Amino acid sequence: MEKAEFVKFRKKLKKTQKEMAQLLGVSIKAVHSYEQGWRSIPAHVERQILFLLYQTLEDRRALKQCWRVLDCPKDRKRQCPAWEFKSGKLCWFINGTICSGVAHEKWKDKIKICRKCEVMEPILKS
Repeated sequence: MEKAEFVKFRKKLKKTQKEMAQLLGVSIKAVHSYEQGWRSIPAHVERQILFLLYQTLEDRRALKQCWRVLDCPKDRKRQCPAWEFKSGKLCWFINGTICSGVAHEKWKDKIKICRKCEVMEPILKS
């Protein structure tokens, strides 16, 4: 997540920098640093922001499960944590999903793929 996106999402959530710091469990100085580009935004902060944005979506029920979007074969579904935990609308939040055929070890690698996926599109557009 880049600094401009952080600011955009904070404003979408209607939070001040202080409120955002409290929500994310970081200092207000950290929020200032993220927004100025002095610090990179850690994975746990990005995940939390995306989760909060997901929670603001008005009709989450209309979202499709990831295994339907990707038309996953049965053997892939059985290996995937999103299927195991019945979290196909939150697949981007769960590490170890195998959307692209392999589980990515790092959030940075996983989220690059997720950001291009139809499942995450409504969150990023919000």
